[in-house]
Amino acid sequence: MKTNQVTVRIPATTANLGPGYDCIGMALDWWNEISIKVSDRPNVSIIGEGNRELSLAEDNLVYRAAGELLKRVKENNQSLDITCHNKIPLARGLGSSAAAIVGGLFAANAVCGDLLDQDELLGLAVEMEGHCDNVAPALLGGCQIVVKDGEKVFCSTVNLTKDIDVIIFVPDQPMSTEEGRALLPKEISREDAVYNIGRFGMLVNSLSSGNLENLSISTRDRLHQPYREKIFPAMKYIIRSANNAGAIGAFLSGGGSSVTAFATSRTMTIGYEMADVADKIGIPGTLKVTKPSMLGSHVVADDNELKQ
Repeated sequence: MKTNQVTVRIPATTANLGPGYDCIGMALDWWNEISIKVSDRPNVSIIGEGNRELSLAEDNLVYRAAGELLKRVKENNQSLDITCHNKIPLARGLGSSAAAIVGGLFAANAVCGDLLDQDELLGLAVEMEGHCDNVAPALLGGCQIVVKDGEKVFCSTVNLTKDIDVIIFVPDQPMSTEEGRALLPKEISREDAVYNIGRFGMLVNSLSSGNLENLSISTRDRLHQPYREKIFPAMKYIIRSANNAGAIGAFLSGGGSSVTAFATSRTMTIGYEMADVADKIGIPGTLKVTKPSMLGSHVVADDNELKQ
């Protein structure tokens, strides 16, 4: 072990961005913080989101991820004391599980002296999470296109050339990723494939060129949102209210239940309209206004700083 304790921060993420099912995600300026300390016995403490739902034992996802890292670098005889300060809501499509996995891996790697590089950490995170779209931006920051070729994960950063606001309506009602995925068909029509491929290309081009007027079209989807709407019918009304109020694009965040909108103006009006229509159809929730984060997971304090 290079150090006995470390504190890291991991961003929330919004994935899919409409048509990019399972292959694009964006880091947000909204953070969980994890402190890991080498200990004589396992311990997990949780402050904030999930403090009543999440395990405080070794099966906690952060602890399991940290343990997996220690096993890979042959330090698995160590016990850890982990404290999680969680601000990312659970089961709302904002990458809480990706943040737990990436945070556990990243913090344990830092304690061990960064024995694994970013590619190895990303591969481990994808192996644990099962899909790439949240873990890549959680680790690397920014907006990431992610694909798997065999067992290898490839990332390509989408350079965001224009300043945009990210408005998120977070329903009080959670939404199960597994339940949502179970609704998706195993086969799709060529028409729907072409619909999404075209919009995904336009989405990436719009974000990278700064030509944002096409985002309202390019954030539309036929592969997952229409099916997930069956368990969250309010989605389409919240998306429509955001677009009508001036959003440049709006979509279901990841597997839901949060709805994300992009804006360059009228930010608070858009947020108000999203929350208002949700309230009128019986979906209470909260509003979060933030920005994309170019920064991914990072160390904020190590052993020497924490002892001061």
